[in-house]
Amino acid sequence: MAAKKSGAPTAFPEKANPRVWLYLVLLTLQYGAQPLISKRFVRQEVIVTSSVLACEITKVICALFLIARGGGLKKLYNDWTLVGSLTASGLPAAIYAVQNSLLQISYKNLDSLTFSMLNQTKLFFTALFTYIILRQKQSTQQIGALFLLIIAAVLLSIGEGSSKDSSGSNADLILFHGIVPVLVASVLSGLASALCQWASQVKKHTSYMMTIEMSVVGSLCLLASTYKSPDGEAIRQHGFFYGWTPLTWIPVIFNAVGGILVGLVTSYAGGVRKGFVIVSALLVTALLQFIFDGKPPSFYCLLALPLVITSISTYQKYPYQQVKKKEA
Repeated sequence: MAAKKSGAPTAFPEKANPRVWLYLVLLTLQYGAQPLISKRFVRQEVIVTSSVLACEITKVICALFLIARGGGLKKLYNDWTLVGSLTASGLPAAIYAVQNSLLQISYKNLDSLTFSMLNQTKLFFTALFTYIILRQKQSTQQIGALFLLIIAAVLLSIGEGSSKDSSGSNADLILFHGIVPVLVASVLSGLASALCQWASQVKKHTSYMMTIEMSVVGSLCLLASTYKSPDGEAIRQHGFFYGWTPLTWIPVIFNAVGGILVGLVTSYAGGVRKGFVIVSALLVTALLQFIFDGKPPSFYCLLALPLVITSISTYQKYPYQQVKKKEA
């Protein structure tokens, strides 16, 4: 991570205000607009693996450019080792590769706002795996907030199943190719986040380095999976860019830049402000969906939205405080 000059790791330095606020605004827009942009510009016939690989390659290019711009390429070359890279980034990279594929499937089959809200359950799983791996405890308020988040996810699942005047086969499509993939992706996201936190504490990797390593390893895992997967067969039969148009690059690049911004926001602004980004992104998604699709949120979404906002805000506002023992 970035070198500490003074203050707490999550401090919000006065001199960095303009840059940090720019990162926060850009990440809010990216989080909120990504589902809508992907649904609008990625055609159904686009092979999921091809879009994920393109996104990972774009992230590597962006991270290398930023490292080179800061004059850190030589140090990166001298300090990097294969064993250290695999130890810090190998497993999280493989997990994130699977997660990204699941998210791409879910984008295509879920309402944009519903997707964004269900995707917030990753906070619960992040807390769970952080406790299991790092023994990081939660406050009573945080535990309550996580239960609110689960209730919201249940409401959204009910809403998706009941709001469609469609055949049973279409309902199954929404459930198994929309709701289930995004929830499984949330579990994987929580596990990978905890592993990345462990790696950053032990290996002291920068956010850019972690981005490059995980993207490369994740891409190799995806390429290996194409040997037997349906996506691999489709690529061999139709070509890597089957179904692509020039506009398909918009969500790919947008998603890659978002991956870079996550690391920057976490490093410069800390987890609390990142939580506000997540909440704001939900409102951005709802607004964009209404503006561009002319589709107001469903009744269940309206019920779930304040629960999601309340749960995430409460979770960020009331962190666990270590009880100090009174000295004798």
